[in-house]
Amino acid sequence: MKDNFDILIIGGGLVGASLACALRASDLRIGVIEAQPLAASSQPSYDDRTLALAYGSKQIFESMGVWPDIAPDATPIERIHISDRGHFGVTRLVATEAGLPALGYVVANRALGAALLKTLAGSNNVEWLCPAEMQEVKLSPESASVTVRHNDTNQTLVARLVIAADGAHSAVRAAMGIEAERTEYCQSAIVTTVTAGEPHGNTAYERFTDTGPLALLPLSDNRCAVVWSAKAAAVQTILGWSDAEFLNHLQDRFGDRLGTFTRPGKRAAYPLALTRVPEPVRARLALIGNAAHTVHPVAGQGFNLGLRDVAAIAEILTDAVHAGADIGDLTVLHRYADWRRRDNQITAGFTNGLIRIFSNNAFPLTLARNLGLLAVDLLPGVKRRFIRVTSGLAGRLPRLARGLPL
Repeated sequence: MKDNFDILIIGGGLVGASLACALRASDLRIGVIEAQPLAASSQPSYDDRTLALAYGSKQIFESMGVWPDIAPDATPIERIHISDRGHFGVTRLVATEAGLPALGYVVANRALGAALLKTLAGSNNVEWLCPAEMQEVKLSPESASVTVRHNDTNQTLVARLVIAADGAHSAVRAAMGIEAERTEYCQSAIVTTVTAGEPHGNTAYERFTDTGPLALLPLSDNRCAVVWSAKAAAVQTILGWSDAEFLNHLQDRFGDRLGTFTRPGKRAAYPLALTRVPEPVRARLALIGNAAHTVHPVAGQGFNLGLRDVAAIAEILTDAVHAGADIGDLTVLHRYADWRRRDNQITAGFTNGLIRIFSNNAFPLTLARNLGLLAVDLLPGVKRRFIRVTSGLAGRLPRLARGLPL
């Protein structure tokens, strides 16, 4: 059986669904291939983890018309407190000083997934094939074909363009023999939630420790999302602690700024790596999100980087359609790759640099990084630049990030 699409998105997680939302008002016929059933409760990308959405990401979702369904579940980040445990360096970022209503927003993956699916429910040009498993991808000069296993039968789907949004271990990338440069951090992110004893005041904390960064993000009801980067050798020990043991160790790592922590949630661990893909496009194929890159969760940049991929490629493809160009042509796709290269390099360099610098406790480097934190805190120009980068407002912004329609 054959079906024809303009675009086949492989992967219906948060990034793939966001792209479908961005293009839902276009005349393009879009197919989304997803291995899990179509429900926010069963999709592993829409789990109990939380995301720190940069202010620029909020702008993208607002331009796409999705933000009204996200906003009720979003907690604004009004301040960010960055410190080096046991040292004098500190940086404090305040949204009002940057002329922003918030530096970002904390949203549960599950709530974001539900908002995306609600928006897509009324889209006439988006067809879901799920649960469906990709079997094979073939590219030719004129089209791409994807064989999937769906409803116990094999189907061959033909499209002008395939977009891989199938995560860090992308099956599409592997099937196409596209090399990924992967650097293991030998760390995992331990994620959970706790309730703070003192009001968090919509403040996010990034605390660098000798075992890795520890982030606490504000949630409703004075809860905090915890992202604790731990050395690989310690992960099973941390997961095996009783709730009381976990709270005691977390309190020791973070300190008493938020009072006594209580009511820990379920803990889960996710291995961390830096991934670069030198070849994110081929004729009839483009990679976005974690299929194209992964970064350390320090500073909460990963999903935001992927969402900027979405905004950029949606704009490139929309402009190509208006110009009568072939959306799968390599010339068109190179515009996307060239546009995204600098942002990817800066974000990867920024997050990787933070990890390398704060994991080295040699005295000269310790002194330099703490002076650097103070410089960001005390120099308004440096602070404004830092906020623009971390808020997704630096560099060439897609129309969606500027509040403009495609």
